Amino acid sequence: MNPTPLWLSALAEKAMTMTVPPPLRPPAQGGRESAVLILFGEGPQGTDLLLIQRNHGLRRHPGQPAFPGGRIEPSDASPEDAALREAAEETGFVPAGVDVVGRLPELYLSYSDFRVAPVLAWWREPSEVRPTDLEEVAAVSRVPVSDLVEPANRVVVRYGDGSRWGPGFRVDGMLVWGFTGAIIDNLLRLGGWELPWRDEGLTDVFEATPQGLRPVG
Repeated sequence: MNPTPLWLSALAEKAMTMTVPPPLRPPAQGGRESAVLILFGEGPQGTDLLLIQRNHGLRRHPGQPAFPGGRIEPSDASPEDAALREAAEETGFVPAGVDVVGRLPELYLSYSDFRVAPVLAWWREPSEVRPTDLEEVAAVSRVPVSDLVEPANRVVVRYGDGSRWGPGFRVDGMLVWGFTGAIIDNLLRLGGWELPWRDEGLTDVFEATPQGLRPVG
């Protein structure tokens, strides 16, 4: 038995009131309701975070790392129930071993018209994980927070004409960026984990294209 640590309860309080950047703010109406599970646990290398990698053949976000989750169905009692159900379907973990700690402000993905409820949770009794929805998920990873904060693993992702940029993380054979990277970046900062970035000339830069990311320079 591994009860929710005090640091995660404190992080949940901060995250529930965090400022949402304008591009991620939901419209007054519309959008398909969905939920993702931000699941922290204690693994062999310390505190970690559960991520999936989507299959390369998917129409939306092919091959991209993400939090487990998906659309909220009429049978779901709440966004929390939807996040746990979807994550269990994708990774095979046992929901009974997870404690929901809080919910971040609702976010919006304009390119897919999804309103996303990010559900923050603690893995009280970790269970085996693996890709269980093979049409959707190529890999499942428990990524140590120590790897996410390592300055050598941080990259910059440029969007559009280069006037906008976002954080990325090169961990466990994946390049985490976009919506998922932005949430992780905020949580690392709010949790007091973030380390100073490397000098600008040492930080790798990638450009977001319709085909995915490509290195710049």
